[in-house]
Amino acid sequence: MGKILFLTLLLIGATYCSAQTTITPAAPGVSYGNGVEKGESIGLATLTKKLNSDSVYTGRISGKVVEVCKKKGCFMKIRDGNGDPVLVRFTGYSFFMPQNIVGKEVIVEGKAKVKETSVKQLRHWAEDAGKSKEEIEKINTPKKDVEIMADGVLVNKG
Repeated sequence: MGKILFLTLLLIGATYCSAQTTITPAAPGVSYGNGVEKGESIGLATLTKKLNSDSVYTGRISGKVVEVCKKKGCFMKIRDGNGDPVLVRFTGYSFFMPQNIVGKEVIVEGKAKVKETSVKQLRHWAEDAGKSKEEIEKINTPKKDVEIMADGVLVNKG
């Protein structure tokens, strides 16, 4: 009897621990990860200029979300103006983005640097983003671009 009770409790505990947490829908003022307050931030064009002279930028960066991982929100891409989108990942996968964050203006707090991304990783991200098999197969060279590792994200405008 004791073993059955123990196994039942163990099963309930395992189910509870593996249950996905609900991600709060994106709306102005909602913050993910470490709390980010409104305030000064730089745009992506300024960030790119800073990274030409420094290897790492730590601070607040603003942009508009143009893409989010369709599987679980484990990365997003932001853009400002007509520039190339910049990949934003989240420190230790400790938080995720909701699907409705696409199109929202955000402030990201974290570290940015120029990084070379392998073909394997680019294809993985394309798959997670829901790209077609044909689009994924066209990825055949590594890419150097800016990547941000975010500690927190604030939805600034809807």
